[in-house]
Amino acid sequence: MRIIDTHLHLIYLDKFSYPWLSNVPPINRQWDAPSYFAEAEKLGIEAALHMEVNVPPQEAEDETAFVLTLDPRVVGAISGAYPEQVDFPTHLERMQREPRIRGVRRLLQSDPDDLSSGEVFRGNVRRLAAAGLSFDLCVQSKQLGIARALAAACPDVQFVLDHCGNPLIASGDISAWRRDLKALAELPNVAGKISGIVNHAPPGWTAQTLRPVVEHMIDSFGWDRLVWGSDRPVLTVNGSLTQWVEAVQTIVAGAGADEQAKLFSRNAERIYRL
Repeated sequence: MRIIDTHLHLIYLDKFSYPWLSNVPPINRQWDAPSYFAEAEKLGIEAALHMEVNVPPQEAEDETAFVLTLDPRVVGAISGAYPEQVDFPTHLERMQREPRIRGVRRLLQSDPDDLSSGEVFRGNVRRLAAAGLSFDLCVQSKQLGIARALAAACPDVQFVLDHCGNPLIASGDISAWRRDLKALAELPNVAGKISGIVNHAPPGWTAQTLRPVVEHMIDSFGWDRLVWGSDRPVLTVNGSLTQWVEAVQTIVAGAGADEQAKLFSRNAERIYRL
């Protein structure tokens, strides 16, 4: 099965600053492209999109430019961006000069809930539609309503919900997540990314632990609005790339070949315009 990884983080400590890594000691080291592809190619991963790694704003453009020089299998990048800044249009113009930038992400999960409700923020996000760029949504599960409000206010922009909306699987109660995810998925301009959930699962998780989340994503978004991502190296805090790929393949094994191809590669090509 051909796979496109839509959520690869590469970490080069000798090039950029990653202040948040001090809070995650297990991954506070170099994570380069060769080590990723050494494991990924054995799993059928043929290409990857680099996902910005929350470097300081002044380093975001350099990070994107750098990762796109590393390996031709890194076929595109989701760049860090800050739509709340009034000079965002100038940044957007520069991004448009690099055709391999396929979208932007502004982390919302650790910022004030009203950040994305400002008119400057929303007005700048709306500019992405004409630029042909998507917006990756990364929020806590309790913020899915905020994600929905932003996507509804920008109907011409393609949004992708990272990490299934971060359901707290280990809590044993994901009922609120199920409700709010379903409401978000009602918006036709939002796609879902099956990624990043192993770190919300209890230690020793299995495919069966993750199945309710993956199946609810499929039920909510349908096979045409789903992509797959690794979230490497963050996922290695509670698993491995191989375990994650095999778990999702186990969960969707009963689906047809066409549906599996959509999830693992074809939707990514269409949604991210690869």
